Amino acid sequence: MAFSLNDLNYEKDSKERMPWEHYTQEFAAADPKEIASRLSIPYDEETKKLTLTFLGTQYQITWPDFEVTHTPDDKGFYPLEDMIYARILTIRFLLNGVKSESSGKFKTYREMPWGEVYLRQFDGRCIKRLAFSYGNRLGDFKAIMEHIKAVSVKHGDIAYELEIFPEYKIQMILWEGDEEFPPSSQILFSDNFPVSFQAEDMAVMGDVIIGSLKAYLKCVQK
Repeated sequence: MAFSLNDLNYEKDSKERMPWEHYTQEFAAADPKEIASRLSIPYDEETKKLTLTFLGTQYQITWPDFEVTHTPDDKGFYPLEDMIYARILTIRFLLNGVKSESSGKFKTYREMPWGEVYLRQFDGRCIKRLAFSYGNRLGDFKAIMEHIKAVSVKHGDIAYELEIFPEYKIQMILWEGDEEFPPSSQILFSDNFPVSFQAEDMAVMGDVIIGSLKAYLKCVQK
């Protein structure tokens, strides 16, 4: 189950505490053609649909009401249709994000400009959770990553790179536990993330992604 945003102990005026209705009102007031231009994503004026790829699945998002549908694929689980925090993350990206290419470098959460802000919460809710869930189940982790067509990279005992939104990528790394040492993990972000995301966005993003892995595993095991 995805964690409550209250678990992050955000300040009272944090935009993440604002209700879903607030974001949908902002989205309805926005110019969809400006969004499409800023993010370099398609917008169909006739159907009033933006097309955005999230975790490898292509979604159509209607303006002004933010109704979401996916282009059929074999993933079997669609976070933007099923997870409110994935929807909040996405609508904030549409409202505030920009197209940006990474230099190819990846950074830890701590290395980001605001990396100390929610580091303890990110470590507990995302990094340790990833290690606890899959550090001794590398086969399941591999099956999930291959199912969503993530790219294998040479880090740790097993690691994969996946694209969250176009040009915004993360790497998930696992070291298997044994009798002497517990499993451990790391999550790295492409260095363009600060252009479009704030600290709380990335903390929520980590939880959305790890929360999605369990759903994807169920699809793999069917």
